[in-house]
Amino acid sequence: MAEFTFKNKEGVTSDIEFQGNAITGDGNYLYSRLKPCFYRAQRIDIIVSFLMESGVKLLVKDIKSAVERGARVRILTGNYLNITQPAALYMLRRELGDTVSVRFYNVTNKSFHPKAYIFHYEDKGEIYIGSSNVSFSALTTGIEWNYCFDSKIHPEDFEHFYNTFEDLYENYAYEITDDVLKEYSRKWKKPNVQKDLEAYDAADGREDPETIQPRGAQIEALYHLEKSRKEGWDKGITVIPTGVGKTILAAFDSKNYKRVLFVAHREEILIQAEEAFRKVRGSGKYGFFYGDKKDDDCEVLFATVQTLGKAEYLCDKWFPKDYFDYIVVDEFHHAAADTYKRIIRYFTPEFLLGLTATPDRLDDKNIYEICDFNVVYDVRLKAAVNKGWLVPFRYYGIYDCTVNYDNISYVHGKYDEEELEKELMIPQRGDLVYHNYSKYNCKRALAFCSTKKHAEYMAEFFQNRGVKAAAVYSGTDGEYNLDRREALEELKDGRLQIIFSVDMFNEGLDVKNIDMVLFLRPTQSPTVFLQQLGRGLRTAEGKSYLTVLDFIGNYKKANLLPFLLSGEKYQKQIARSYSLTDYEMPDDCMIDLDFQIVDLFKRQAEQEMSIKDKVNEQFEKVRQLVSCEFQRSVPTRVDLFTYMDTDVQEALKRNMKYAPVPNYLNFLAERDLLTEDEKKLLNGKGAEFINMVETTRMQKSYKMPLLLSFCRDGKFKMVADKDDIYYSFKAYYERGGYKVDMIKDQSSAGFMTWGKKEWVKLAVINPVKFMLDKHPNCFRKVDDGVIGLVEGMEEVVGNEAFVRHVMDAVEWRSVRYFAEGKG
Repeated sequence: MAEFTFKNKEGVTSDIEFQGNAITGDGNYLYSRLKPCFYRAQRIDIIVSFLMESGVKLLVKDIKSAVERGARVRILTGNYLNITQPAALYMLRRELGDTVSVRFYNVTNKSFHPKAYIFHYEDKGEIYIGSSNVSFSALTTGIEWNYCFDSKIHPEDFEHFYNTFEDLYENYAYEITDDVLKEYSRKWKKPNVQKDLEAYDAADGREDPETIQPRGAQIEALYHLEKSRKEGWDKGITVIPTGVGKTILAAFDSKNYKRVLFVAHREEILIQAEEAFRKVRGSGKYGFFYGDKKDDDCEVLFATVQTLGKAEYLCDKWFPKDYFDYIVVDEFHHAAADTYKRIIRYFTPEFLLGLTATPDRLDDKNIYEICDFNVVYDVRLKAAVNKGWLVPFRYYGIYDCTVNYDNISYVHGKYDEEELEKELMIPQRGDLVYHNYSKYNCKRALAFCSTKKHAEYMAEFFQNRGVKAAAVYSGTDGEYNLDRREALEELKDGRLQIIFSVDMFNEGLDVKNIDMVLFLRPTQSPTVFLQQLGRGLRTAEGKSYLTVLDFIGNYKKANLLPFLLSGEKYQKQIARSYSLTDYEMPDDCMIDLDFQIVDLFKRQAEQEMSIKDKVNEQFEKVRQLVSCEFQRSVPTRVDLFTYMDTDVQEALKRNMKYAPVPNYLNFLAERDLLTEDEKKLLNGKGAEFINMVETTRMQKSYKMPLLLSFCRDGKFKMVADKDDIYYSFKAYYERGGYKVDMIKDQSSAGFMTWGKKEWVKLAVINPVKFMLDKHPNCFRKVDDGVIGLVEGMEEVVGNEAFVRHVMDAVEWRSVRYFAEGKG
């Protein structure tokens, strides 16, 4: 007989007296019996058919305590039917690393249902065996039958169970490594049976509402963030859909840092973020930096990018460069803007975290480069729904014949706002929207409009039909306009049924109970579409799915919608058929398109431009952009990679015939865009050398710093010596994400402390040898250096255009190499 103190779900502490060996869950819970065993056993073996996050959260501190005092712990679990949650495994790895061995049972054609906890003490062994897997309810409040016996009283039984565990563990299981776990998480979908298991846990009310713990995606992302820092990264992006908890993730990840900066572009986002950080980090000094608020000496400062990004604040008087230890940039898809870049480039934190749900921008500015292409964690909408982190959607594509978009001016990728507004504000269209809205018994709806007048028109239209409606947009000059917070409160408590919004709810909204969203304007941006869709996908009690009403006309890029919903890349051959079976939607989601829309999508796919025409269009688009923003008359190779549409770049990988690069000089020559200096390079050694840079094979990035070693102070040399090699390689691999190539190669361990000898040795063994062997028309051996250029290059290296194109080609190769994950 023994005693143990246990706190039940109501928080009442009681002393439970253990009676006998039977544990039946009627006040005598298994966890109460297991807990003291973790603090005495020398070896612990756990075999269960599944692990759930709630159960691991309960046991992990006890297991950690056992490991810290020297106990060996092994866990064998199953992956059948995906009941074991990846977050449970990530929690074990995050808290315990490799100090605990965790394996998956690996016999696919045999069921795996054991539940036993084996403890080995100095003088005996003890087994708890029965019905309890590792979940909160199974270990505490549920009705579970378990039995305890030890090796002294039942030596043969104990030995049989232990030997069987040993055999299964050693011969029929495999280790859950980081790679195994990452792949398991990538494929994992929430099984239906788990919904019941989680419901039991939720009914037990296990979490204190005043405290908050990482869950699901947050646990997984935290593990990868910590691992990324151990590998030497000082910045990274996490891609997590709206509603899954990006801000809570950032708060947890920042806990070990003294001074934290949180940057966003709207005050509402900062206010919500401050509440989340307080819940996670607890008491401390929190402050704001926007408008007239200029709090200082804070542990966590929440700043708008518009205010902090001003030159008057980015200085030692306000903030030295190293003032913040940890910086969070929220809605990181905006980070390509100059105001964001100024902040990111100014500060030198220990770590910078970019948060976004939608990293792929409409204008194709490459935000990945800002974080050195280090995508630490990436879960998109489809996976989040499949994993149960977001609710499924019921999507209805409604054919909108009331608006003919061919009659609306379309310039630089946008419809004329006034013309579009006029077309959208007609009674026939209002009737179409109201009629379809009325089909569904929704309680809280959010509609996205084109302009303020459009939102006012729709709010009045619905009010006149007895629907409690309001318009929300910047400014207060409308009859139906409500303040954003006031409208949200009225929507929550039922005083409003629908909000018509203009650009106010794309980001930063936290209303879990929205059960319908309506798209009342043409969808031109994949980023905005997914943001707006995400407004309604948050999970909430009693909410089983989101109804989506999308009013689709013959506007440009309408045929991208099914691909956005499915999470797949656009494919013209599928778009031509538009059979809904071609799209793999998230689990439990439905897409229903009016037959006229299917015909519309097919027509748009058939009318698409050829790849050659797309390249010409994209080139002119980028040319205009760099002319306006950078005063460059011709785009660089890096400009094209950064700003060309992703789908065009993907298509060019399959048909290189029309790709601008390689042979960029010829591409420009065909368009009569070469300068006189560039024309001198054509059909000679200069063009040959540049083309070599564009096309040379790259299994590693080593060739790029070798090429850069020829260029010092803007001038190209004929010979690269040891000093050139040393300074070039060292500078190249100090560039944020470029060092990943060195980190991943065991032969370059400790490279951060290398001197000239080690860098030169690396160059000679790898890129120098290859360049001399494979490109003898460009390089030669030399006695007075490491490597030289061939005779005849003397005149070429003095050409400013040659230097500029080589440097651009090297940068283009480097950016592509690391962006495509080759490093």
